[in-house]
Amino acid sequence: MTPATLPLFGNSAADTTTTDPARNLLPYDGIVNDHGAVFAAEADALLAWLLDHVPWQHDQIRLYGKTIVTARQIAWYGDEAFNYRYSGVDHRAQAWADPLRALRDRVVQRLGVPFNACLLNRYEDGTQGMAWHSDDERELGPGNTIASVSFGATRKFVFRHRRTREKVEMWLGHGQLIVMRGETQTHWQHALMKSARVTAPRVNLTFRLIRNG
Repeated sequence: MTPATLPLFGNSAADTTTTDPARNLLPYDGIVNDHGAVFAAEADALLAWLLDHVPWQHDQIRLYGKTIVTARQIAWYGDEAFNYRYSGVDHRAQAWADPLRALRDRVVQRLGVPFNACLLNRYEDGTQGMAWHSDDERELGPGNTIASVSFGATRKFVFRHRRTREKVEMWLGHGQLIVMRGETQTHWQHALMKSARVTAPRVNLTFRLIRNG
């Protein structure tokens, strides 16, 4: 029996549905809320700044004892020089740049969560994506809340339940904010789908609360 796939949500080119941040997009075992393009007014300026001024570096992961350099690029910021370990590699946070701190403060004010760090991912075009994973590292603690802000090209983002393999698909657009919380990271994986039709860059910022310092 083929696992169910729920409809696409979010800001696709043809989607004119009004978002409801109180609506849970997951059917069970977690909470995902779509706040819509809340940063649309400054999205162009922020994207330009992110592309030109963030000290991007290609990410590294450990897989079957080998170090692999990813096509996408990353940057890691925080209130302190937090160490964040994922995919077998340690990452040390750098101090906030002013535009990033200001954006973090607005996300904190909107959601009431004291985020103290941010992982940035840069995808040059649709040939670059993110494989299935969960943000369940020990530094984040159980039941963590992650706020994800997207700038640039609209991309398909998919959740997949670990046990049932049911999928929930959505589009993430320019200036859009979604929030993952509750047991989402325990029961669901997520991925950014590749597409040869996407030729523009995308930058994603995931604001996190590091609990172990």
